[in-house]
Amino acid sequence: MLRDIRELVDSPEEYAAELRRRWGGLLSYRYIGRKYAQMDNVEEDNTVTLRRDMRNGAAGVLFAVLGISAPESGHMSDLEAVPNPVIHSCQILDPGRDVSRIEVISQELKIGRQMGYSRAKIVDADDPQRVLALIEGQGVSIGTPPEGLEKMDTRPLDIEDSPDLPPLWQAFGGHRRPDGNWGLPKLSEEVASPDAALHIGPQFVVLEAAAIDAAASEAGTDRLQGQSCHVMFMARGKAGPFRVETEPMTGTGDTVAVRALMFDEGTDDRLMTAASYVFRVVPDAI
Repeated sequence: MLRDIRELVDSPEEYAAELRRRWGGLLSYRYIGRKYAQMDNVEEDNTVTLRRDMRNGAAGVLFAVLGISAPESGHMSDLEAVPNPVIHSCQILDPGRDVSRIEVISQELKIGRQMGYSRAKIVDADDPQRVLALIEGQGVSIGTPPEGLEKMDTRPLDIEDSPDLPPLWQAFGGHRRPDGNWGLPKLSEEVASPDAALHIGPQFVVLEAAAIDAAASEAGTDRLQGQSCHVMFMARGKAGPFRVETEPMTGTGDTVAVRALMFDEGTDDRLMTAASYVFRVVPDAI
């Protein structure tokens, strides 16, 4: 199992070196292209350039892309806390089919002794009056790092848009298992947060992939546009492999909903994460 960075809290130099290594190797933000001025030695830039692999079957922006771009776990930086997500929700107002860049306008709501609350508005970076989505989140600090940590030199991966890009779930290790469920492999450093637990990025990606697959089977089409999602993180994923079980259901009109549960099979099949999604079937003419 990976080492939890909290074990190094009494050794500031080792902690700083391990945080640089783990943050620099974390796939989530680097693959999406999200930069954080509060963590990285970069200019303030809260935009993300969209690629074809960041869109669903109806050409709208994926929930996972919005969630990784704006995790909103209470504005707790890894330089000041050991953050852990608790609740994440997203409502999509505009699928952004013709949008090339999004901008995250984040707002800290409250940070207490352990809990933090924040929200974000996702807009078209080239037309900020055009609101695409609203996100709210809650996080908890599960540790306090040593003082004096400095920003780090990390850079996003240079991934050019191309029709040959793998689907996002494949890039994050997601796959359909022989039992019909979706899953992720055993925990590895590139998908683990510094506290040695499965990061929210791959969770967002595989949960949505499983939900879309289940909704498509229910609706008979993959032309589905997400409308809302709600995710609760109940336990840290410490080992893997990870399994996602889904429960699709049909609503009125063109609406399909899916409930999903994620389990850590390497930790006594512990229930980690619960999520719900609402999709709308998009006509072929759009």
